[in-house]
Amino acid sequence: MQHQPLLTTQRLLLRPLQLSDAKRIQALAGDEQIANGTINIPHPYSDGVAGQWIGRHLAGWHQGQSAIYAITLKSTQQLIGCVGLHNIQEGKAQLGYWIGVPYWGLGYCTEAAERVVEFGFKRFKLDTIYGQHFSREDNSGKVMQKIGMKHIMTKNNGVRVNMITENMEYYEMKCPQALPVS
Repeated sequence: MQHQPLLTTQRLLLRPLQLSDAKRIQALAGDEQIANGTINIPHPYSDGVAGQWIGRHLAGWHQGQSAIYAITLKSTQQLIGCVGLHNIQEGKAQLGYWIGVPYWGLGYCTEAAERVVEFGFKRFKLDTIYGQHFSREDNSGKVMQKIGMKHIMTKNNGVRVNMITENMEYYEMKCPQALPVS
């Protein structure tokens, strides 16, 4: 697998993760509001967990199984969240993202997710990109809707997290027929 490329948007630089991002990721993703809205982010976010997570995703890129990016502001290079494609296989991938609480409501997550989806369809020749979120987390669904993903189902009692059964919303997007050459 080639070197993971940088991706840009109007306001953002999406770059490969670096082990030096671990402390910033721990600080932002470790916010209880982030953990409560995701399946995979722990709270409290213990020392060392972010470095392990970064290491897994760097290896995942080289194995062609994931493309995870640090979301950084172009103006300051400050890391504000992460976005990427997980579980890349058989023409499909799962979109995942989180954005630090201080950056909520500014459109950064939508901007980053839109660019990663475009990259996934072009680079990995994906047929389908899918996503999921807790039914109680409307903002995650709004991001998916804004980038053109379609709601395909609600699964009641879809996942058990911290001894609580959660309803899940599922979205997907098929590859547009005519993608411009990048």
